[in-house]
Amino acid sequence: MALSFSANDKGILPDRMIAELAKAGGIVPIRPFAPDQIQPASLDLRLGNVAYRVRASFLPGPHGTVGRRIADLRLHEVSLTNGAVLETGCVYIVPLQESLGLPNDISASANPKSSTGRLDIFTRVIADSMRGFDRVEAGYRGPLYAEISPRTFPVLLREGSRLSQIRFRRGDTMLDAEALAALHAKERLVDSADADLSQGVAVGIDLTGVGPNKLVGYRAKRHTGVIDVEKRDTYAMEDFWEPIAARGEKNLILDPGEFYILASKEAVQVPPAYAAEMVPFDPLVGEFRVHYAGFFDPGFGYAGAGGQGSRAVLEVRSREVPFILEHGQIVGRLVYEKMMALPEKLYGQGIGSNYQAQSLKLSKHFKA
Repeated sequence: MALSFSANDKGILPDRMIAELAKAGGIVPIRPFAPDQIQPASLDLRLGNVAYRVRASFLPGPHGTVGRRIADLRLHEVSLTNGAVLETGCVYIVPLQESLGLPNDISASANPKSSTGRLDIFTRVIADSMRGFDRVEAGYRGPLYAEISPRTFPVLLREGSRLSQIRFRRGDTMLDAEALAALHAKERLVDSADADLSQGVAVGIDLTGVGPNKLVGYRAKRHTGVIDVEKRDTYAMEDFWEPIAARGEKNLILDPGEFYILASKEAVQVPPAYAAEMVPFDPLVGEFRVHYAGFFDPGFGYAGAGGQGSRAVLEVRSREVPFILEHGQIVGRLVYEKMMALPEKLYGQGIGSNYQAQSLKLSKHFKA
């Protein structure tokens, strides 16, 4: 089966073309896709039936396979068929239900799903002969694996759970500064009067607070109960999180090793003909990591899809030393890419999107 685009078409494959790619053998699932597995600009990846506890994270190298490295490093295996708890601080490798047989002109990239990042589940996708995480070269044919390491909460996972998502692209279609400025002039990508668009839409931190209690974010508690990743609106916030109120100084001291949920100062949107990804601003500006989950689908925050601009919720983890965040400090940049075609459905348009028109919000697992 031929894919329905011409030799000159470039961009991120939308939902319809992801389905075509699968029918043409570019994606090879063990079993048929779930009805909501294909998103506007990405595919959710499903866990297989076994998790291998390994001694350490790894890359297979240019001539290695993940399976061989698992055999060298495995400590024990855990069946996910009926569900199992993965413990914090441990590293697990799980074969995914989807493997790839990509054409020579289509590559892929992966990211944690939003809810995965908000639970501080560190996860990334590995493929055979890969030199880096979450990137799959054009023409790759072989299995995919998820590396999973819960950092704060023990989590209950099962076969079919979806922690990661993958995008497929043809060519290099990232917007440069000039193209991004033109798109912003047309669509108003961010609600800032002095938006910084030099290397993507700059995203700063909001420390003024929202709601009557002036919340600026949440800090995760230690030694909590297990979170079942398949349950929604189940857990009480106060059992897992400490709310953080705004300070008069409009700053926040990040404690080493702690995990925070914060929100962006700016409200952003992604027009239907584009997809976006949050990337780190500059690893040299501070001792912290921001935003595990980086994909923003077409329609995120878009008025036509029920948006009006949405805040980016930021997963923040401090490193070795305390660090002071100031209100408005830039912590990431939203880079935009063209879609190869418009998706059939946009983010938020009746597809069960959990974070459209969001402000400061925990993952879907917690009671509102």
